Amino acid sequence: MDDSLLVRFDHSWAEVLSPFATQIEFIESSLEGRISYPPSDFVFRALTAPLESIRVVIFGQDPYPTPGNATGFAFAVPNESKVPASLRNIFKEFQDDLGLVALPSTDLSQWSNQGVLLLNRALTYSPDGQISLTQWAPITNAIAAELGRRDVVAILWGNDARSLKNYFRDDWVIESAHPSPLSAYRGFFGSKPFSRVNRILIQNSLPIIDW
Repeated sequence: MDDSLLVRFDHSWAEVLSPFATQIEFIESSLEGRISYPPSDFVFRALTAPLESIRVVIFGQDPYPTPGNATGFAFAVPNESKVPASLRNIFKEFQDDLGLVALPSTDLSQWSNQGVLLLNRALTYSPDGQISLTQWAPITNAIAAELGRRDVVAILWGNDARSLKNYFRDDWVIESAHPSPLSAYRGFFGSKPFSRVNRILIQNSLPIIDW
């Protein structure tokens, strides 16, 4: 794989991503000079965490379309940003599920620092639709397959994410509707993903996540 790609994610992901070097280069060349989110330097930000450190993955759909919101972590926004509706709904479910008042920072670093991979099915969003899930799906499929082989707990939010469920152990999958306002009331609220993850970890003698 080209060294310019390797430096943008941890070397432990190289074996997973190297078969897609040509596809990644195609995506990047297609987006060159176009508006897309997140900025190119942050597209693989979630994969800067070592593969072996990942204990839980939260899969979403695609990055936020609002300029300045997408950070390379699914659902996260910079701490100074207004909280988007999807993240607001995630925080509501967080409080209802865990009975907590205090919320994590909106950049979700508290989660990512504990081995929670925050990844969208498509790693970029372009308003003109130049690059979409169609181009990204083989890559994120391969990531899901590798995580499944490593017995990572999967939280799958929305239909695009739920299409990955077969890569993971049945009893290690937590799936629901997407937390967006259009679908949150169709099964996201009340799904208790945070406590269910920790229940799975406890049952397997693994450290819990301090959500």
